[in-house]
Amino acid sequence: MKVLVIGSGRMGYAAAFDLARSPGVEVVTLADQDPKRLTEARDRIRKALRTDSVHARTVLLPEDPALDGLLAEHDACLSAVPYWFNPELARAAVEAGTHFCDLGGNIFSVDAELALDARARSRGVTLIPDCGLAPGMANVVAARAVELLGEGEIERISIRVGGLPLSPKPPLGYELTFSVEGLINEYVEPCRVLRDGEIVEVPGLSEVETLEFPAPFRELEAFQTSGGTSRMPLTYRGRVRDLDYKTIRYPGHAERFRLLVDLGLTSSDPVTTDDGVTVSPRRVLGRLLTDRLNPTGEDVVLVRVDGRAQRSGRARAYRAQLVCRSDEWGRSAMMRTTSDPTSIVAQMMARGRTRGPGAGTPESMVPPGPLLAELAERGIRFEETLDGRPVPPSAETP
Repeated sequence: MKVLVIGSGRMGYAAAFDLARSPGVEVVTLADQDPKRLTEARDRIRKALRTDSVHARTVLLPEDPALDGLLAEHDACLSAVPYWFNPELARAAVEAGTHFCDLGGNIFSVDAELALDARARSRGVTLIPDCGLAPGMANVVAARAVELLGEGEIERISIRVGGLPLSPKPPLGYELTFSVEGLINEYVEPCRVLRDGEIVEVPGLSEVETLEFPAPFRELEAFQTSGGTSRMPLTYRGRVRDLDYKTIRYPGHAERFRLLVDLGLTSSDPVTTDDGVTVSPRRVLGRLLTDRLNPTGEDVVLVRVDGRAQRSGRARAYRAQLVCRSDEWGRSAMMRTTSDPTSIVAQMMARGRTRGPGAGTPESMVPPGPLLAELAERGIRFEETLDGRPVPPSAETP
């Protein structure tokens, strides 16, 4: 199997690392427009894994005349570049006959990729956007809840996910583990949820709740953020009555960030100061957050997915919970939980182990049991229970 990874930043590096250590992957080609970063990423993987299976190719996006040929040389392509490149990359992959997945991050880009469904089917190509952490892995776990709870209406699916520093520091108890623009978008854009079977929008940073995880985390908070449900409300409308996604943070985070929003600091509308300087509050805030929330220590990723249903007059409940930290190779928890699921999906597509061909989101295209089993082999182990009893990762629908 030959897999192309486009983008050699943190997530692209981590995905290429996982591919290079995976049995059956003969060649990993890492592509980027930054030769220095590309070479450094390739050499780090080669040195750590003592392998020469990782190659580097310079590619200029959005249009590189060599891209079509490069795609055609590989069985699957994994995109780890900003989301706005993904629709054109997906289109090129379909025409090249190469399976394609990406880290997602924007519903409009995902919709553009899903519009390629008919063409992908005709070309025998599987195309799955939104394969990172959330949306991505968390959505597949939600699909697992729907499967294991069995036929009939699901009362509720709740998805709670957070990437946190192990040692929180003021003022926000948070460190940036991905794009600051993406973070602000999650907080200020409307959030699509299912309420009483209907798709509705609720404000970001709203509906704050408390929850607990095992020590050392204890009490945390979770609140509405946009993007995490992706197209799940559409997928499960008519099957699930209530579905939502909230981001986990240390207590007080939502209130503090809400103050920044209320002061207008997340607005892109220009503001002119008394001395005649015109600035964008959002750009200033983004720069300050980037400077002050730079990661300085170990992180952790927390995931909890709950499902509830009534079956034959009896309440049934599903829970999956994950606490993930960095690995022995220095890959952070966020890198692992974002890139490893996408690497697994790329391999599953190339082996014909996803649903397809065609274009679809993870909850509809990726079999949950096999994905969870592959994650467990990498040390990303969900603790699953159904009606309070442990569920093995490889369990099938009852």
